[in-house]
Amino acid sequence: MRIDFNDNTLLIQNLKNGDEKAYEYLVDNYHHRLCVYANSLVNDHDHAEDIVQNVFIRTWERRHNLKSNFTIKSFLYKSVHNEFIDQYRKKKSVTALEKKYIEELERFTEKDEVFFERLLNLVQREIQNLPPKCRKIFLMSKQEGFTNVEIAEQLNVSIKTIEYHITKAFAILRQKANKDMEPVLFLLFGFRRPSKLKA
Repeated sequence: MRIDFNDNTLLIQNLKNGDEKAYEYLVDNYHHRLCVYANSLVNDHDHAEDIVQNVFIRTWERRHNLKSNFTIKSFLYKSVHNEFIDQYRKKKSVTALEKKYIEELERFTEKDEVFFERLLNLVQREIQNLPPKCRKIFLMSKQEGFTNVEIAEQLNVSIKTIEYHITKAFAILRQKANKDMEPVLFLLFGFRRPSKLKA
């Protein structure tokens, strides 16, 4: 009988039992999504792949410790987040502000298993609410990793136009951000203070 791995409880149970098909399902369904998320954190495709690979390996090695009362999606996103935080913290040049935001994010995830995911969803929602051209350029820059020059060439606009829309996106996100969202914005996008907008 074919097992429905879409059932969260069955998926976790079969992972705990060492079912390699359950693990294959996990990788097939979440690898790309987790890499996109990890890349949004580190802005480096190879580094993102390494983070996700570490998470999958560790998940398999520690599968006996998986709990049936949480969603595997939340667990994987939190694991990627934790791997990123661990590597981020090991950097020698972590500023005081970065350290503060890292500590806040750790406090959030300790408080609630899915709290960080909810914050991430809020951030993504605000990004989707950006003006269309502004959103497209912002995502090409901050999520897909294109340089300003590459975006300008693809969209056939000036580099100043690209800089304008990215700065505008940051200004809008800062305005919309609540206190809890600020650490997420900072770690996802650098969350710099926007300069004055110049068309």
